[in-house]
Amino acid sequence: MFLVTGANGQLGTALQSLLKDKAVYIDREELDLTDETAVKNYLAANPFDFIINCAAYTAVDRAEADEENAHKVNALAPLYLAKYGKRIIHISTDYVFDGTSCKPYNEDDTTHPVSVYGKTKREGEQNVLENADTAIVIRTAWLYSPHGGNFVKTMRKLGAEKESLNVVFDQVGTPTNAYDLAEAIVKALPQIKSGEKEIYHFTDEGICSWYDFAREIMEQSKLRCKVSPIESKDYPTPAHRPHYSVLNKAKIKQRFNLEIPHWKEGLVKCLKQF
Repeated sequence: MFLVTGANGQLGTALQSLLKDKAVYIDREELDLTDETAVKNYLAANPFDFIINCAAYTAVDRAEADEENAHKVNALAPLYLAKYGKRIIHISTDYVFDGTSCKPYNEDDTTHPVSVYGKTKREGEQNVLENADTAIVIRTAWLYSPHGGNFVKTMRKLGAEKESLNVVFDQVGTPTNAYDLAEAIVKALPQIKSGEKEIYHFTDEGICSWYDFAREIMEQSKLRCKVSPIESKDYPTPAHRPHYSVLNKAKIKQRFNLEIPHWKEGLVKCLKQF
């Protein structure tokens, strides 16, 4: 039996559709993951074969002014889950990198987060690897699904309301359908070896800018909204974002024998679910 935390989020919801009754699903209402005693007692009373930790503080801009809570959720909660659950898949982010590279990031490239969100997520990675007996950290990027708040839903909403939109073109990465990541996790689970401690990268295939992504969303959604490219400096945000955060997926594909769809295919699948 597995435990999925953050079960009502984008990835957690996708995992529910795949794992069904093979897992227990909890969100913050069922268990406060930032309360060490509560986590210890819960996992002592309910031992699991594996924990899949999808819980995270993902409000990137809000985290700049709310570092304490971001740290609790992104760094301390993974520590407690790893310490008392012992076997864990932990979801992390491309934001652990600064985005100054010009080639896709490998798992062993030096991390250098430039936001509170990125810093707390990196600490969460370290806590998991240091405290679990078996630990798989999966970094992903630009996650979206029909559930929760995300770029696809925002663009579709604005595209239906407005005649034109400006979207940054100088931030490059890879959109990732949460269901594609969920499928990869489910396929990897039975292949994980006891005592294995590794970091892997997973996104859909291909690369694009947020501008390219917005254009594709409008086109596939048959919305007439015009999308124009702007630079990040023309759309200032509290948190600094990496300009290039493409992740190299060769390691996870080889290790778990995965075939990963292109991001445009992932978008087609997502839009059919709306």
